[in-house]
Amino acid sequence: MAKMFIGGQSVDSVSNQTYDVKNPATGAVVDRVPKGNAQDTKNAIDAADDAFKKWRWTSAEERANILFKGIEAVRANIQDLGLTLCKEQGKPVKQAETEIEHFLHGMTFYARLAPTMRGAYVPLPDTTMYGMVMKQPLGVCAAISPWNFPITLMGTKLGPALAAGNTVVHKPASTTPLTAIKIIELLSGAGLPPGVLNIVTGPGGVVGEELISNPKVRRVAFTGASDTGQRVAEIAGRDMKRITLELGGSDPLIICDDADLRRAEGATWIGRYFNCGQACLAVKRLYVFDAVYDQFVASLTARVQKLKVGNGQSDVFMGPLHTAEQRAEVEAQVADAVSKGARVLSGASRPQGADFEKGFFINPTLLADVPQDSKMVTEEVFGPALPVWRVKDLDEAIALANSSVWGLGASVFTRDLAKARYAAERIQAGNVWINSIHIGYDEMPFGGTKMSGIGREHGQEALEYYVETKGVVIATG
Repeated sequence: MAKMFIGGQSVDSVSNQTYDVKNPATGAVVDRVPKGNAQDTKNAIDAADDAFKKWRWTSAEERANILFKGIEAVRANIQDLGLTLCKEQGKPVKQAETEIEHFLHGMTFYARLAPTMRGAYVPLPDTTMYGMVMKQPLGVCAAISPWNFPITLMGTKLGPALAAGNTVVHKPASTTPLTAIKIIELLSGAGLPPGVLNIVTGPGGVVGEELISNPKVRRVAFTGASDTGQRVAEIAGRDMKRITLELGGSDPLIICDDADLRRAEGATWIGRYFNCGQACLAVKRLYVFDAVYDQFVASLTARVQKLKVGNGQSDVFMGPLHTAEQRAEVEAQVADAVSKGARVLSGASRPQGADFEKGFFINPTLLADVPQDSKMVTEEVFGPALPVWRVKDLDEAIALANSSVWGLGASVFTRDLAKARYAAERIQAGNVWINSIHIGYDEMPFGGTKMSGIGREHGQEALEYYVETKGVVIATG
């Protein structure tokens, strides 16, 4: 049985309760983990708080060297970790290994940044005085990650937090804790002092609530649903904790009449159906100029119909949805659109056969003429279903793109750089891609506007959310 990792030790819950982690492709039990409670979470926070007293004074170079050793320890186990991630989350093994590679890239990026962190010398009007700007770690950080990309999104929090000299308590999604536990054990075994990095498994309503309300936690990084993010902000705000919220999205992709259609098609089907469409950052609304609509949609439909669905341990592109509830939600959104007049171009069904009976599978779905008042427009679609609309020009496409309450990402395909700039300036989103698939680069700041969140992860900018800026004035005479 897997265990939590608190204060440098693998431990059970003080309640001695456990729960099963199941494979969404087969329903089989992958492993059991402790069902952590508030006391377990307090123990982890206390351990992190104690460790912070020394860890904060380690040199940036020392922190970086420890992180580099941990990165190599994880890299040496990537195949085992990828298989575990496949089993607990459902994504194909190759995509699981890609996710861990992304995690390693991000951790490396922040380990390299650690020694480059700088304060500043500030000349002042009074020549007998000068100022200094110090960048100091905040303290105990709560890292709360979802189940869709549990390792990548853990890394976007651990990397900058540890590099800046903070300590961390990680709360993984209840359904995907296994790979995270293994990675945290590997990172800690490479030299992190006891208590610097901890993980508590269990329900969000218990473990998560303690993390965001405990006064010893000074920083909360949360990725998840927008309504949960609102609650995190409300509770964390009572103690003025530093927060970043990376929440939902309904990302538009606009294809202009001068676009490279082959390239745009690849970006569309990968951007929508990768990870079974379970991503906040994903193509979720498709707007195609009238002049190329028929040609593009016909080609896209044929490609979507060829996507292989199945158990992630076999050679497939798309595994199952993560839970029965997630599949039911997507099916309800599709059914609602069809009942209001949408046309099914592909999918809107479950794959048939004995191999699919126990898993939460659904065929990749493409719909046309989806009404604007349907659930596929008004709700976030967290699964492999994509609505497509015909538009007359860029202004119409931008207006429709901006009609959403979310503003995470957006894509535009055009050969005209003037159009590209026009769209990038006017689309309400935290990130815009031009002639490119949605890729969250660790080197670039990432986050949303409107209901898609607060703050930025990735890039040098992320480090600013893990340090306190202190101004110091010194008199010399």
